Amino acid sequence: MSSLHKSRIADFQDVLKEPSIALEKLRELSFSGIPCEGGLRCLCWKILLNYLPLERAAWTSILAKQRELYSQFLREMIIQPGIAKANMGVSREDVTFEDHPLNPSPDSRWNTYFKDNEVLLQIDKDVRRLCPDISFFQRATEYPCLLILDPQNEFETLRKRVEQTTLKSQTVARNRSGVTNMSSPHKNSVPPSLDEYEGMNEIVGPLYYTFATDPNSEWKEHAEADTFFCFTNLMAEIRDNFIKSLDDSQCGITYKMEKVYSTLKDKDVELYLKLQEQNIKPQFFAFRWLTLLLSQEFLLPDVIRIWDSLFADDNRFDFLLLVCCAMLILIREQLLEGDFTINMRLLQVSMGKERRSRASKAAAEKKSPLLCTSNLFIVL
Repeated sequence: MSSLHKSRIADFQDVLKEPSIALEKLRELSFSGIPCEGGLRCLCWKILLNYLPLERAAWTSILAKQRELYSQFLREMIIQPGIAKANMGVSREDVTFEDHPLNPSPDSRWNTYFKDNEVLLQIDKDVRRLCPDISFFQRATEYPCLLILDPQNEFETLRKRVEQTTLKSQTVARNRSGVTNMSSPHKNSVPPSLDEYEGMNEIVGPLYYTFATDPNSEWKEHAEADTFFCFTNLMAEIRDNFIKSLDDSQCGITYKMEKVYSTLKDKDVELYLKLQEQNIKPQFFAFRWLTLLLSQEFLLPDVIRIWDSLFADDNRFDFLLLVCCAMLILIREQLLEGDFTINMRLLQVSMGKERRSRASKAAAEKKSPLLCTSNLFIVL
């Protein structure tokens, strides 16, 4: 380890040991990259994403409260909806003429069941596609969620519904009622359109990986809960990117994609005119860059390093636009020489790796990190 790196670690430790964290100083240090030694990155991200307060004295109580709250979320949203054991004092109601699988009523329990299946199926697909080439996401986690995996737990949880069936019910064509599209919003939990939420697993992945590799075993044990709240805070800032009705508004994704081009015009007008001449629109490539915070464009270590700067910058998403612009300028010579086909291929291939989303094989262990990320999405 170089003396410069040791000095940077000492600078972070000095800031983080203060009773009240100097946020501007922490941001300044973090923007140039956060050392991974000693769990510094895990701690800094939790502060920069507003999960931990600036007052150190409050950390213990805040963490205990939030982790218990997450356990309560699991009980209410994953376990309890599936409880159907007579010895728990709850039993399934018999199917009646008033409530049956073909009942189109929004209040039908079957209607809710099918909607839940659709969401669970998408969550399961997304989570299994998450970083299939990284062994961390395929091997067993050290701290599986005992609420879900406890052998004494006989609850028919939502997670078990995914594991035990291919969810064929989600494809049931209810011809008698004419209802074939089950994408209507479920009160409180189901998104307006499942397509709008595709790809969020790519944002959860780096967060969970970072927290689950924390050298502090006490914090590592609660990586799932901590990831949930940091992810929730981050999504609160970027959720407009996933809402179709806001696409053309000033806070929507279309505006931000156009902003990439306007920034490029200011920085490299020749390259901008070339892309305009070839009618290469930012929607062709920048949508993925912006919505997924570049998580599909680089190898995981590089994504984590970029996120150090992204989370540290007060205007973090203006910084993201600058990074996207820099990515174009980095390959300007190739873009200036290429035709439409070559340039489209160049822009749509990940910058740091040749990678395409693909479904991974089912995890060998039920207690793999895939389960933890599934829990996160089901709660959300």
